[in-house]
Amino acid sequence: QVRLVESGGGLVQPGGSLSLSCAASGIAFVLYDMNWYRQTPGQAREWVAGISHAGLRTYTDSVSGRFTISRDNAKNTTYLQMNSLQPEDTAVYYCSAAHTRVHWGQGTQVTVSS
Repeated sequence: QVRLVESGGGLVQPGGSLSLSCAASGIAFVLYDMNWYRQTPGQAREWVAGISHAGLRTYTDSVSGRFTISRDNAKNTTYLQMNSLQPEDTAVYYCSAAHTRVHWGQGTQVTVSS
C-alpha cells in the first residue's frame, strides 16, 4: 500500500519560515520524482517545486530563491524548506511521487498571516 504523509504545516507570520516533510512508504522511493503542489479554495492545484530521482531541482518562479526542495533517500522522505513566507503562500500543500504512476498525499495546511 502506497502512502505519502505530509507534515510540518501550520500558522506563521509573514516573513517567517516553515519546513514541510513528506514521508513515503510502499514505493521504491529512489526511483521516483518528488514534487510539491499547493492549492487554495476554488483554484487549480499549482505545482511548486520538484526534485527528480537524480536530484535535479526545479521551482516555480514565485518561490524560486525562497523555497528549497530536498530528499533523503535513506529516509524515503522529501522536504520543502519555505523561507520569507508571504500571505499569498497560504494554501494546502501536497506532495506527489511520480514514476510509472503518480501518488498523492493528503495535504498539509500552511497559513501565512499576521
